[in-house]
Parts: sequence; C-alpha cells; structure tokens
Amino acid sequence: MVELNTERLDAVFNALGDPTRRQMLRLLADGERTIGELAAPFDMSFAGASKHVKTLENAGLISRIVQGRTHLCTLEAAPLAAAEDWLRFYQGFWTERLDALERELESANKKRRK
Repeated sequence: MVELNTERLDAVFNALGDPTRRQMLRLLADGERTIGELAAPFDMSFAGASKHVKTLENAGLISRIVQGRTHLCTLEAAPLAAAEDWLRFYQGFWTERLDALERELESANKKRRK
C-alpha cells in the first residue's frame, strides 16, 4: 500500500471535504483557470475563492502561477492518486465483506426453498 505522510494525507482529505473545493478541482481538470474563473460559478469574492485555492494549494492539489495581478491555477493530480491508493486498501475490505454477505444471503435463500 502506498503511504503518504500523515500531514499531507490529512491536508488532501481536508481539501476534498468541501464541495466548493471539489468543484474547483473538477473545473481545473478541464484546464488551468484564474481564481476569478474558479470563483464565478459560486458567486463568491476573489478573497473567498483565494482561501479555497490556498487550501487546495497547501494540500498539493493545485499549483498557482502569479502573472502580474492574475493568479493562474493548475491541477496537480499526484496527491489524488496517492489518496486513491490509500482508499483502495479499504475497497478490498468492503469487497470481501460484501462477498461474504452475498454468500450468507444465498445460503439462507436456499434453506428457505427446501
């Protein structure tokens, strides 16, 4: 299992815990955006959007380039892949549990038919 350091993993999941930031990441998946462009769908100020961008940036999920007064943001997918790797461990756990439940239900169903 791939391990991220605990602080980075906490930062990634904290950043993903907010629906506005998740939507910003979706927008960035289509290409780079300015902070103003990221703010537009939410009718929020530049300052409000900038706080969300800073959280995403601190988690390593985006990078920001400042060109004069324009802040251009780009998606950085590597931390998402690492978080997915961490979650994949639990996917196996739930798959195993659901398979066991299915076997139990099939067994109970066969007993009722007899």
